[in-house]
Amino acid sequence: MSTTTEAATWPRVEATLHEDGTAEVSIGGSVQTINAQNVDEARPQVVALIAQRAAQLGRPLRALTRDPEGEWPIIIHGDGTVAEDVGAAARPRPPAEPQVIARTEPSPPAAPAHELTVPPVEPPAPEPVGHPVATEPEATEAETSAHSRGWVRSAAEQAEELSHLSTPYPTRRERRQSFLTQEQAEEPAAQGWRGLLTRAGLRLSPSEAERAERADIAAVSQHWPGPRTIAIVNSKGGAGKTPSTVLLAAVFARYGGAGVLTWDNNQTRGTLGWRTEQGPHDATLLELLPQVERLLSPSAQAADLARFVHHQTRDRFDVLRSKPTALAHEQRVEPEDVDAIHAVASKYYRLVFIDSGNDESDPMWLRMIDRTDQLVVATTTRDDHAEAGALLLEALSDRDERSARLAEQAVVVVTQADSKAPPADVARVADGYRAIAREAVTVPFDPAMVDGLLRYGSLRPGTQRAWLAAAAAVARGL
Repeated sequence: MSTTTEAATWPRVEATLHEDGTAEVSIGGSVQTINAQNVDEARPQVVALIAQRAAQLGRPLRALTRDPEGEWPIIIHGDGTVAEDVGAAARPRPPAEPQVIARTEPSPPAAPAHELTVPPVEPPAPEPVGHPVATEPEATEAETSAHSRGWVRSAAEQAEELSHLSTPYPTRRERRQSFLTQEQAEEPAAQGWRGLLTRAGLRLSPSEAERAERADIAAVSQHWPGPRTIAIVNSKGGAGKTPSTVLLAAVFARYGGAGVLTWDNNQTRGTLGWRTEQGPHDATLLELLPQVERLLSPSAQAADLARFVHHQTRDRFDVLRSKPTALAHEQRVEPEDVDAIHAVASKYYRLVFIDSGNDESDPMWLRMIDRTDQLVVATTTRDDHAEAGALLLEALSDRDERSARLAEQAVVVVTQADSKAPPADVARVADGYRAIAREAVTVPFDPAMVDGLLRYGSLRPGTQRAWLAAAAAVARGL
């Protein structure tokens, strides 16, 4: 059976076109309006609308179309081609009957009965002068069909007409508004005098500063699909790598929950273990390395790591220590060891912060870069610290394409290690880095960062806010 007779009768499709170019298309009882300049422009839009519905249903649709010339049963396919519906008769609107005015001619006199009546001979019509004029043939049934009225076109013509029409036919779900859609109300102010008035019963909106803080909290609170590794680097000692590692991890763990690890990837007396709490053991990465295969086995459990990492009870992250009491040659870690430790860390933690050493040529340091997703340059306002960090970014830019991307997207944390450093020095270093890194964030001087254990809760409120902003800058690169 031909495609023409295979068209389904459901949904019922009707289209009415008006002389002013407007049209109403009804598909299964759903009516859509089309506004065009004239009828000829409205036809392809009607066809496109019905064709899209046919494509959704996977079958051609019968459509009864009406325009100022009459009714035209057609079949429209999903690809926009149109055929006449031979199973239904087109009903062109009959033209108005011309008015006929009867004229009374005088009757010729009757011939006598004995005379022979001879009919008059009409003279032959004169031959036309010049070129012959073609006579207009009578209208045939084909000329009053849908094809002659512009509904059926060639495939090329239809493709050209429909190429710019992409309005999809709305689904039932798209035509209604969800009952669950609700406008999210902003929480009232909780800080400053606005928060004080809110607690007194007056609901006030938060200030711009409070809104910015909420945005940073939202940034660090999210969880990403798959683990992320953040390396904190600078080739100069005392540039603030360990405080940056600890306090960034504390922010992410406090606001985003568990699953955060800090790892001391240092061949030469890393101090991460000195600045953080110690668990009920003294294990380091040297004790973890022989257990890598077991920890990566399907039977291993997350709680097994408690034998090797040191949990921070207040800041909620874990620490994998190096052994600063041992000489460098006694705890030499090879690049493949870095891969093994990173495999374990990535299996059990969603965020891994690596406190790096100072030797950029160390294979252990370079393998860390190969496993890094986000680079953080830690520096103080001292010129040698700032210059060392900038040179490191330049060296990474020349190493390979991946390292160059890390350098381009790096976040720089400028800490005011000296309480007497003027604010202009902090701004100078940060502005200098903004030309070569993605973001540069400043942290004010805080005595709680100088010596001893590092705890986020021990910092001044302004320092806590600065580290939250630094962590949000890191989060934006993950």
